[in-house]
Amino acid sequence: MPEGNGMWEGLMDFSFCKYATPKLLKFLYAIHLLGGLIAAVAWVVLAFQRAPVQGLVALIGAVTGYGLWILYCRVALEVLAAVFRIAEAAAPSAQQPQYEELRPTEMIGSR
Repeated sequence: MPEGNGMWEGLMDFSFCKYATPKLLKFLYAIHLLGGLIAAVAWVVLAFQRAPVQGLVALIGAVTGYGLWILYCRVALEVLAAVFRIAEAAAPSAQQPQYEELRPTEMIGSR
């Protein structure tokens, strides 16, 4: 299970050289969907305990709300993934010279 090792390596990287969040996106998505499902079921059960009509209204509201919750979680995590992809693409690679390594005469272009 190399992905699990990579995730733990990312979590235990105290120098913050490796991103752990992209590896956790699936887990975060599952946790948020599970939390929303538990909240929706609890809301429907409590409404049915009061009255059957309230339970039916809550069931319709819960299905609608859970659908919107899935959409919200997916969009939010895709935005987060895009931010990390942009950060990885914008990070200088090891092959490119760093500005700190160049002398001022090299930066100006004098000969």
